Amino acid sequence: MSRARWRAAMATLTAALLVGAFMLVNVPLVGAWLYETRFDLSAARLPAAAQVTASDRLLVFAPHPDDEVLCCGGFIQEALAAGALVRVVYVTAGDAFELAAVVAERELGRRGSAMVKLGRLRFGEAQAAMGVLGLAPGDLTLLGFPDRGLRELVIGPADRVYTSPYTLRSSVPYEQARSPGLAYTGAELRAEVAAVIEEFAPTLVLAPTLRDRHPDHRAVGAVVAEALAATGHLDSGRWYIVHGDPEWPLPKGVHLRQPLFPPLRARELPWERVDLEPEWEVTKLQAIYEYRSQVTMMKRYLQSFAKRNELLSRAPE
Repeated sequence: MSRARWRAAMATLTAALLVGAFMLVNVPLVGAWLYETRFDLSAARLPAAAQVTASDRLLVFAPHPDDEVLCCGGFIQEALAAGALVRVVYVTAGDAFELAAVVAERELGRRGSAMVKLGRLRFGEAQAAMGVLGLAPGDLTLLGFPDRGLRELVIGPADRVYTSPYTLRSSVPYEQARSPGLAYTGAELRAEVAAVIEEFAPTLVLAPTLRDRHPDHRAVGAVVAEALAATGHLDSGRWYIVHGDPEWPLPKGVHLRQPLFPPLRARELPWERVDLEPEWEVTKLQAIYEYRSQVTMMKRYLQSFAKRNELLSRAPE
Protein backbone atom coordinates (compact mmCIF):
# COMPACT_ATOMS: atom_id res chain seq x y z
CA MET A 1 0.00 0.00 0.00
CA SER A 2 1.33 3.40 -0.98
CA ARG A 3 1.86 6.08 1.64
CA ALA A 4 -0.97 8.18 0.17
CA ARG A 5 -3.40 5.24 0.34
CA TRP A 6 -2.29 4.42 3.87
CA ARG A 7 -2.91 8.02 4.94
CA ALA A 8 -6.35 8.01 3.30
CA ALA A 9 -7.25 4.75 5.06
CA MET A 10 -6.11 6.12 8.42
CA ALA A 11 -8.09 9.32 7.85
CA THR A 12 -11.21 7.28 7.06
CA LEU A 13 -10.69 5.13 10.16
CA THR A 14 -10.16 8.20 12.34
CA ALA A 15 -13.32 9.81 10.99
CA ALA A 16 -15.28 6.62 11.63
CA LEU A 17 -14.00 6.46 15.21
CA LEU A 18 -14.91 10.10 15.81
CA VAL A 19 -18.40 9.58 14.40
CA GLY A 20 -18.79 6.45 16.50
CA ALA A 21 -17.70 8.29 19.63
CA PHE A 22 -20.11 11.14 18.86
CA MET A 23 -22.98 8.71 18.36
CA LEU A 24 -22.12 6.81 21.54
CA VAL A 25 -22.11 10.00 23.59
CA ASN A 26 -24.97 11.86 21.95
CA VAL A 27 -27.47 9.35 20.54
CA PRO A 28 -29.17 8.77 23.92
CA LEU A 29 -29.84 12.50 24.15
CA VAL A 30 -30.90 12.69 20.51
CA GLY A 31 -33.21 9.71 21.05
CA ALA A 32 -34.79 11.36 24.07
CA TRP A 33 -35.23 14.62 22.12
CA LEU A 34 -36.89 12.78 19.23
CA TYR A 35 -39.14 10.86 21.61
CA GLU A 36 -40.19 14.06 23.35
CA THR A 37 -40.79 16.11 20.20
CA ARG A 38 -42.38 13.31 18.16
CA PHE A 39 -44.99 12.57 20.82
CA ASP A 40 -45.25 16.07 22.30
CA LEU A 41 -44.07 14.94 25.73
CA SER A 42 -42.62 17.60 27.99
CA ALA A 43 -41.81 17.89 31.67
CA ALA A 44 -41.44 21.68 31.53
CA ARG A 45 -45.09 22.17 30.56
CA LEU A 46 -46.39 20.10 33.48
CA PRO A 47 -47.67 21.95 36.56
CA ALA A 48 -45.37 21.93 39.56
CA ALA A 49 -46.48 19.74 42.45
CA ALA A 50 -47.42 21.44 45.71
CA GLN A 51 -44.53 21.52 48.14
CA VAL A 52 -44.55 19.31 51.20
CA THR A 53 -44.83 21.00 54.60
CA ALA A 54 -43.81 20.13 58.14
CA SER A 55 -47.39 19.11 58.92
CA ASP A 56 -47.43 16.43 56.23
CA ARG A 57 -47.12 12.69 56.84
CA LEU A 58 -45.83 10.93 53.74
CA LEU A 59 -46.45 7.21 53.23
CA VAL A 60 -44.75 5.54 50.25
CA PHE A 61 -45.83 2.09 49.03
CA ALA A 62 -43.12 0.23 47.08
CA PRO A 63 -44.04 -3.08 45.42
CA HIS A 64 -40.35 -4.08 45.51
CA PRO A 65 -37.20 -2.71 47.11
CA ASP A 66 -35.80 -0.01 44.76
CA ASP A 67 -39.18 1.24 43.47
CA GLU A 68 -39.32 3.85 46.22
CA VAL A 69 -36.01 5.46 45.30
CA LEU A 70 -36.60 5.26 41.54
CA CYS A 71 -39.98 6.95 41.67
CA CYS A 72 -39.61 9.26 44.61
CA GLY A 73 -36.08 9.48 46.01
CA GLY A 74 -36.07 13.23 45.47
CA PHE A 75 -39.59 13.74 46.81
CA ILE A 76 -38.66 11.84 49.98
CA GLN A 77 -35.71 14.21 50.47
CA GLU A 78 -37.96 17.21 49.92
CA ALA A 79 -40.37 15.90 52.56
CA LEU A 80 -37.59 15.31 55.06
CA ALA A 81 -36.10 18.73 54.41
CA ALA A 82 -39.52 20.28 55.10
CA GLY A 83 -39.76 18.46 58.42
CA ALA A 84 -42.48 16.02 57.35
CA LEU A 85 -42.72 12.49 58.70
CA VAL A 86 -41.93 9.81 56.12
CA ARG A 87 -42.60 6.06 56.11
CA VAL A 88 -41.86 3.54 53.36
CA VAL A 89 -43.77 0.26 53.03
CA TYR A 90 -42.28 -2.61 50.99
CA VAL A 91 -45.12 -4.88 49.90
CA THR A 92 -42.70 -7.59 48.76
CA ALA A 93 -39.02 -8.21 49.43
CA GLY A 94 -38.28 -8.65 45.73
CA ASP A 95 -37.74 -12.38 46.23
CA ALA A 96 -38.66 -13.60 42.73
CA PHE A 97 -35.77 -12.06 40.77
CA GLU A 98 -34.05 -15.31 39.85
CA LEU A 99 -31.24 -13.69 37.89
CA ALA A 100 -30.27 -11.63 40.93
CA ALA A 101 -30.19 -14.82 43.01
CA VAL A 102 -28.03 -16.54 40.41
CA VAL A 103 -25.58 -13.62 40.43
CA ALA A 104 -25.52 -13.55 44.23
CA GLU A 105 -25.16 -17.31 44.70
CA ARG A 106 -23.21 -18.15 41.51
CA GLU A 107 -25.48 -21.15 40.96
CA LEU A 108 -28.34 -21.87 38.55
CA GLY A 109 -31.79 -23.09 39.49
CA ARG A 110 -32.11 -21.20 42.75
CA ARG A 111 -35.54 -21.63 44.38
CA GLY A 112 -36.89 -21.95 47.90
CA SER A 113 -34.55 -20.81 50.67
CA ALA A 114 -32.14 -19.18 48.22
CA MET A 115 -34.89 -16.81 47.11
CA VAL A 116 -35.81 -16.02 50.71
CA LYS A 117 -32.14 -15.20 51.23
CA LEU A 118 -32.35 -12.86 48.25
CA GLY A 119 -35.37 -11.16 49.82
CA ARG A 120 -33.39 -10.54 53.01
CA LEU A 121 -30.51 -9.16 50.93
CA ARG A 122 -32.77 -6.78 49.02
CA PHE A 123 -34.45 -5.50 52.17
CA GLY A 124 -31.00 -4.88 53.61
CA GLU A 125 -30.16 -2.90 50.49
CA ALA A 126 -33.39 -0.94 50.99
CA GLN A 127 -32.33 -0.01 54.51
CA ALA A 128 -28.96 1.17 53.21
CA ALA A 129 -30.54 3.14 50.34
CA MET A 130 -33.07 4.84 52.58
CA GLY A 131 -30.29 5.61 55.05
CA VAL A 132 -28.59 7.58 52.28
CA LEU A 133 -31.80 9.61 51.86
CA GLY A 134 -32.05 10.21 55.60
CA LEU A 135 -34.49 7.56 56.85
CA ALA A 136 -33.85 5.19 59.76
CA PRO A 137 -34.66 1.45 59.77
CA GLY A 138 -37.64 2.21 61.99
CA ASP A 139 -39.12 4.30 59.18
CA LEU A 140 -39.36 1.23 56.94
CA THR A 141 -42.00 -1.51 57.00
CA LEU A 142 -41.70 -4.84 55.21
CA LEU A 143 -44.95 -6.67 54.53
CA GLY A 144 -43.23 -9.57 52.73
CA PHE A 145 -45.93 -10.74 50.33
CA PRO A 146 -44.89 -12.79 47.27
CA ASP A 147 -42.98 -11.02 44.54
CA ARG A 148 -44.67 -11.65 41.16
CA GLY A 149 -47.68 -13.03 43.00
CA LEU A 150 -49.56 -9.89 44.02
CA ARG A 151 -51.86 -9.93 41.00
CA GLU A 152 -52.97 -13.45 41.87
CA LEU A 153 -53.77 -12.33 45.40
CA VAL A 154 -55.80 -9.35 44.19
CA ILE A 155 -57.84 -11.03 41.45
CA GLY A 156 -58.32 -14.43 43.11
CA PRO A 157 -60.65 -15.55 45.92
CA ALA A 158 -59.90 -13.46 49.01
CA ASP A 159 -59.20 -16.45 51.26
CA ARG A 160 -57.28 -18.61 48.78
CA VAL A 161 -53.72 -19.30 49.98
CA TYR A 162 -51.08 -18.63 47.34
CA THR A 163 -47.74 -20.46 47.20
CA SER A 164 -44.86 -18.60 45.60
CA PRO A 165 -43.18 -20.66 42.87
CA TYR A 166 -39.95 -18.83 43.73
CA THR A 167 -39.63 -18.96 47.51
CA LEU A 168 -41.92 -22.02 47.76
CA ARG A 169 -43.57 -20.32 50.74
CA SER A 170 -47.27 -19.71 51.36
CA SER A 171 -46.80 -17.23 54.21
CA VAL A 172 -44.49 -14.33 55.07
CA PRO A 173 -41.02 -15.88 55.71
CA TYR A 174 -39.26 -12.77 57.04
CA GLU A 175 -38.74 -12.31 60.76
CA GLN A 176 -38.27 -8.55 60.27
CA ALA A 177 -41.64 -8.23 58.51
CA ARG A 178 -44.63 -6.53 60.08
CA SER A 179 -46.49 -9.85 60.45
CA PRO A 180 -44.20 -12.89 60.09
CA GLY A 181 -46.07 -16.06 59.19
CA LEU A 182 -49.07 -14.22 57.74
CA ALA A 183 -50.77 -16.29 55.03
CA TYR A 184 -50.46 -15.24 51.42
CA THR A 185 -54.08 -14.36 50.72
CA GLY A 186 -55.77 -11.40 49.12
CA ALA A 187 -57.69 -10.71 52.31
CA GLU A 188 -54.50 -10.49 54.37
CA LEU A 189 -52.82 -8.24 51.79
CA ARG A 190 -55.74 -5.82 51.85
CA ALA A 191 -55.92 -5.91 55.64
CA GLU A 192 -52.20 -5.15 56.02
CA VAL A 193 -52.33 -2.20 53.61
CA ALA A 194 -55.43 -0.78 55.30
CA ALA A 195 -53.89 -1.24 58.76
CA VAL A 196 -50.66 0.55 57.82
CA ILE A 197 -52.62 3.48 56.42
CA GLU A 198 -54.84 3.67 59.51
CA GLU A 199 -51.91 3.49 61.93
CA PHE A 200 -49.77 6.13 60.23
CA ALA A 201 -52.66 8.45 59.26
CA PRO A 202 -50.85 9.93 56.24
CA THR A 203 -51.70 13.20 54.56
CA LEU A 204 -49.95 12.04 51.36
CA VAL A 205 -49.78 8.48 50.02
CA LEU A 206 -47.58 7.46 47.09
CA ALA A 207 -48.33 4.26 45.16
CA PRO A 208 -48.00 2.97 41.59
CA THR A 209 -50.44 4.07 38.93
CA LEU A 210 -52.66 1.41 37.39
CA ARG A 211 -50.97 2.22 34.07
CA ASP A 212 -47.68 0.66 35.20
CA ARG A 213 -46.69 -2.32 33.04
CA HIS A 214 -45.68 -4.52 35.98
CA PRO A 215 -48.59 -6.58 37.38
CA ASP A 216 -47.26 -6.29 40.95
CA HIS A 217 -47.30 -2.51 40.61
CA ARG A 218 -50.84 -2.43 39.28
CA ALA A 219 -51.95 -4.72 42.11
CA VAL A 220 -50.41 -2.47 44.76
CA GLY A 221 -51.93 0.61 43.16
CA ALA A 222 -55.36 -1.01 43.11
CA VAL A 223 -55.23 -2.13 46.75
CA VAL A 224 -53.98 1.26 47.97
CA ALA A 225 -56.62 3.12 45.94
CA GLU A 226 -59.29 0.79 47.34
CA ALA A 227 -58.13 1.38 50.91
CA LEU A 228 -58.01 5.17 50.49
CA ALA A 229 -61.43 5.27 48.82
CA ALA A 230 -62.93 3.21 51.64
CA THR A 231 -61.96 5.90 54.14
CA GLY A 232 -62.83 8.84 51.89
CA HIS A 233 -59.19 9.88 51.42
CA LEU A 234 -58.53 9.00 47.78
CA ASP A 235 -57.55 12.63 47.19
CA SER A 236 -54.49 12.10 49.40
CA GLY A 237 -53.08 9.64 46.85
CA ARG A 238 -50.29 10.51 44.44
CA TRP A 239 -49.45 7.95 41.78
CA TYR A 240 -46.10 7.16 40.18
CA ILE A 241 -44.87 4.95 37.37
CA VAL A 242 -41.68 2.90 37.18
CA HIS A 243 -42.41 0.45 34.37
CA GLY A 244 -43.53 2.69 31.52
CA ASP A 245 -42.83 2.10 27.83
CA PRO A 246 -40.10 -0.48 27.07
CA GLU A 247 -37.64 2.29 26.11
CA TRP A 248 -38.59 4.67 28.96
CA PRO A 249 -36.99 6.56 30.72
CA LEU A 250 -34.77 8.20 28.15
CA PRO A 251 -31.90 8.80 27.95
CA LYS A 252 -30.37 5.82 29.74
CA GLY A 253 -27.42 6.26 32.06
CA VAL A 254 -26.51 9.26 34.22
CA HIS A 255 -28.03 12.49 32.87
CA LEU A 256 -28.87 14.46 35.99
CA ARG A 257 -29.86 17.68 34.21
CA GLN A 258 -32.16 16.00 31.71
CA PRO A 259 -35.94 16.08 32.36
CA LEU A 260 -38.04 13.03 33.11
CA PHE A 261 -41.15 13.15 30.94
CA PRO A 262 -44.21 10.87 31.10
CA PRO A 263 -44.24 7.58 29.18
CA LEU A 264 -46.60 7.18 26.25
CA ARG A 265 -48.71 4.55 28.00
CA ALA A 266 -49.68 7.09 30.66
CA ARG A 267 -49.28 10.39 28.84
CA GLU A 268 -52.87 11.57 29.46
CA LEU A 269 -52.77 11.24 33.25
CA PRO A 270 -52.79 14.51 35.26
CA TRP A 271 -49.05 14.51 35.91
CA GLU A 272 -47.31 17.02 38.10
CA ARG A 273 -43.62 17.81 38.12
CA VAL A 274 -41.52 17.51 41.27
CA ASP A 275 -38.43 19.63 40.67
CA LEU A 276 -35.32 18.41 42.46
CA GLU A 277 -32.50 20.39 43.96
CA PRO A 278 -29.13 19.42 42.41
CA GLU A 279 -27.94 17.87 45.68
CA TRP A 280 -31.09 15.75 45.84
CA GLU A 281 -30.34 14.35 42.38
CA VAL A 282 -26.84 13.35 43.46
CA THR A 283 -28.09 11.81 46.69
CA LYS A 284 -30.82 9.92 44.85
CA LEU A 285 -28.20 8.44 42.52
CA GLN A 286 -26.09 7.40 45.52
CA ALA A 287 -29.15 5.70 47.04
CA ILE A 288 -29.78 3.84 43.77
CA TYR A 289 -26.23 2.48 43.92
CA GLU A 290 -26.99 0.87 47.29
CA TYR A 291 -29.15 -1.64 45.40
CA ARG A 292 -26.08 -3.57 44.37
CA SER A 293 -27.98 -6.75 43.45
CA GLN A 294 -29.94 -4.73 40.89
CA VAL A 295 -27.23 -2.35 39.69
CA THR A 296 -25.09 -5.32 38.67
CA MET A 297 -27.60 -6.17 35.94
CA MET A 298 -29.57 -2.99 35.23
CA LYS A 299 -27.22 -0.13 35.99
CA ARG A 300 -28.03 2.21 33.07
CA TYR A 301 -31.77 1.63 33.46
CA LEU A 302 -31.71 2.43 37.17
CA GLN A 303 -29.48 5.45 36.64
CA SER A 304 -31.97 6.86 34.13
CA PHE A 305 -34.43 7.67 36.95
CA ALA A 306 -31.99 10.18 38.46
CA LYS A 307 -33.02 13.28 36.56
CA ARG A 308 -33.90 16.86 37.39
CA ASN A 309 -37.54 16.09 38.19
CA GLU A 310 -39.88 13.29 39.25
CA LEU A 311 -43.47 12.67 38.19
CA LEU A 312 -46.59 12.23 40.29
CA SER A 313 -50.19 11.98 39.10
CA ARG A 314 -53.29 12.99 41.03
CA ALA A 315 -55.28 10.10 39.54
CA PRO A 316 -54.55 6.38 39.93
CA GLU A 317 -55.45 5.78 36.25
